[in-house]
Amino acid sequence: MNEYRVKVADHAVARGDAVISTIGLGSCVAIVLYDAAHRIGGLAHILLPSESMSRETANRAKFPASAVPLLVEKMYELGSRGALVAKIVGGASMFGALLPAGGINMGERNIDATRRALKAANIPIVAQDVGGDYGRSVYHYVLDGRVIVKSLRKGELAL
Repeated sequence: MNEYRVKVADHAVARGDAVISTIGLGSCVAIVLYDAAHRIGGLAHILLPSESMSRETANRAKFPASAVPLLVEKMYELGSRGALVAKIVGGASMFGALLPAGGINMGERNIDATRRALKAANIPIVAQDVGGDYGRSVYHYVLDGRVIVKSLRKGELAL
């Protein structure tokens, strides 16, 4: 089995017997796309909800609005032609107790921006594990489309 580890503001795509993972999601969101007919998957670990929040904007995997088209392009390069579905994970409020009333909850903003980007690409979200106040790690098994979410707080969850 081929293994691909995705870091913050990074992405990977694979086909067949592979696992794509990202470790330590906090307020970031993992966007997992899957083409079941061709057994091709992708994962992006987005950092910020929009380019306006960063001085460095060239990295397309950093933001949902550019990460979704990037994953689609890379999956098509591997032969994807089927209907894509999405699973999203993360977007925690890791330090919510420290935020002033009405403060920016980056996790919620990342979740909202991810949902908008997937809707704009006409990719349905078929499963999610988002929000809360705890970190997660994500493992996408490309051969069968499984997504396993692991956290200290909730243990292991299959999406």
